[in-house]
Amino acid sequence: MVSHSGLITVIERACRKAGPRLRRDFNEVQQLQVSRKGPADFVSMADKRAEDTLIEELQKARPDWGFLVEERGQIAGDPDKPRWIIDPLDGTTNFLHGIPHFCMSIAVEDPHGSQG
Repeated sequence: MVSHSGLITVIERACRKAGPRLRRDFNEVQQLQVSRKGPADFVSMADKRAEDTLIEELQKARPDWGFLVEERGQIAGDPDKPRWIIDPLDGTTNFLHGIPHFCMSIAVEDPHGSQG
């Protein structure tokens, strides 16, 4: 069994690391509405950057855990250990349209059942 309070600390630390960049990207979305590439490409990159940061931070804390992530799919870990389930930009449509209702979603799946 994994300590919930320890996991909350790890998750919070990872989100605090990824959050500032995601907020900066959100503030730039409005300016991209008229760009040639379009805002969708930018949002996809913001999503990937947040995902990269979350994976990096969570791997530091639990290097033997696997991942199930939106962009990359599954990243193998020890099958007897829990794995992280991540949506780094939950609410992409809102983000894309400049609506400030989005979040990073992180869950832990234990091989013996979900934990939180």
